[in-house]
This record gives sequence, C-alpha cells and structure tokens, in this order.
Amino acid sequence: MLVCQILKSKGDLVFTAKPDETVGAAAALLHSRKVGAMVVLDGQDQVVGIISERDIVRVVAEHGHVGMGHPISSCMSKDVIFASPTEPVDSLLARMSDRRIRHLPVVKAGRLVGIVSIGDLVKSKIAESEAEAEHLKAYISAG
Repeated sequence: MLVCQILKSKGDLVFTAKPDETVGAAAALLHSRKVGAMVVLDGQDQVVGIISERDIVRVVAEHGHVGMGHPISSCMSKDVIFASPTEPVDSLLARMSDRRIRHLPVVKAGRLVGIVSIGDLVKSKIAESEAEAEHLKAYISAG
C-alpha cells in the first residue's frame, strides 16, 4: 500500500500553525482537534517544522507554565522528515521506527498534501493483512 492510498481514505486535511504562535495556543489546538501534531508553516506556506505533544511536554518539563507563552519556533522539531505520496507503507514504518517519530508530513512537488501518523500506517497494515487472510481462506475453501 502507498501513502497516497492512505490519504485517499483518511483525507488530506492537515492542521497547521505559524512559528510565532504560542506553545499554549498549539496545545489548545492539538487538544480541540484531537491530533498529536501540527505542521508549522512560514509566511510562504513552506514547512519549517512540526510541533507535537512530545514537544509541548518537553517545554513544560523544562520551563513550567511559563513555557506555554513561548513561541512554537522555540520548541518545534525543525529537521522535518517528509513522506512522498508514492512511498510504500513499509518504508515509512521503518523510517518512523528508526527515527522514533510518530508523524510525517506528505509533500509532493514541494507542496504539503497531507500528513500520516504511525497509527494510520499500522491501521493500513492490519487492513492489508486481514484482506490477505480472507483471500487465502477463500482460496483454500474453493479447493
């Protein structure tokens, strides 16, 4: 299965933030949108980072409640790892496991076209395995 197939079924909606927004605002948006990360875009809509729940926890652990007033740019992950729509799920699972990351923005021709989480990828692998098992059962039953 390819990333574009996952995006086709889950949708391509990506929640974004600006680098100068506060960590507190990012936390509120993550909570209200029920997502684990947001892509950070500059004024030209180019990806400059990603902020996740982990980043926010780190800020609170280091700075306490004062950290909630810091700009997102002070704690976001700046070395963003991207996915391509034509990449296979297995490749992304390996990359995410190796890098210990849970979200990958999907970029095509330099433009943000979606985001996938490790949960999305695992869900697709389970669905693929279940479909394969059903196919094998049908094949065996047909004898």
